[in-house]
Amino acid sequence: MDLKLSGGEVAMSFKVTKDGTAALLRGLEALASERVLVGIPASNAERQIDEDANDRGPINNAAIGKIMEEGSPAANIPARPHLKPAVRENRDAIVKAYRAGAKAVLDGKAKDATAVHHRVGILVENAVKAKVNEGDFVPLAPATIAKRKARGRKSERPLVDTGQYRNSITHVVRK
Repeated sequence: MDLKLSGGEVAMSFKVTKDGTAALLRGLEALASERVLVGIPASNAERQIDEDANDRGPINNAAIGKIMEEGSPAANIPARPHLKPAVRENRDAIVKAYRAGAKAVLDGKAKDATAVHHRVGILVENAVKAKVNEGDFVPLAPATIAKRKARGRKSERPLVDTGQYRNSITHVVRK
């Protein structure tokens, strides 16, 4: 490329040593085409039946999560939101993790953008489990506590009885 400046010519040349455009585009496409989902996928939804609990049927962990998150006035179960609040409370950490991952992809340091989604998924998964363990929820009804104690359970915390629900919370990365 030649440029003419007042009074003379200046020769300029450019040399491309490595073209990373294709890798950059692949990384950006992977970031944009995938998403991380946190909750209870079908593969983790089933529960072991607790005969001592007089289970009334095949309710699974996903259904329990929905009931706990939103409540069930018909069954006199108050909402005990834990998924959405955990995400809200960790928004800054989630954004920071995605920024770092996107920067790594743009700098050519991250070969697999899916790993970025998995890092965020683990972050959110752990935040939701911590919320289940430590959240400030509507207390259990005295009758529920009595039923738990009759089954030999000690916990009086909502959302934590057998641990099956909490342990089923995970993440998946999907296209």
